[in-house]
Amino acid sequence: QVQLVESGGGLVQAGGSLRLSCAASGRIFSIAAQGWYRQAPGKQRELVATITSGGSTNYADSVKGRFTISRDNAQNTVYLQMNSLKPEDTAVYYCNARIRQRYSGTSYDYWGQGTQVTVSS
Repeated sequence: QVQLVESGGGLVQAGGSLRLSCAASGRIFSIAAQGWYRQAPGKQRELVATITSGGSTNYADSVKGRFTISRDNAQNTVYLQMNSLKPEDTAVYYCNARIRQRYSGTSYDYWGQGTQVTVSS
């Protein structure tokens, strides 16, 4: 019923930029929060950035000052602008949306399929 489709990953040189997009579609009552997570081979999945329905943002210390999370509420789309990329940023990036149910008020997390970001040294 709800699908998150990611795009924008790729291979870039260190110091370059990428912009990831994640569009949510389906039967959506409201979105409580959206975010980006990443997982590198052999490592745990980690939070990169989140944005709440009120517009508050949160970033991992490792990306502060380099990454910016934003959203287009009309399109139910969240973006991650990644600048000054480092090889350490190489990972599969997953978008997340916390979506409220219409009647119960309960929220569920939905995940995108993942998009590969590779930063060459």
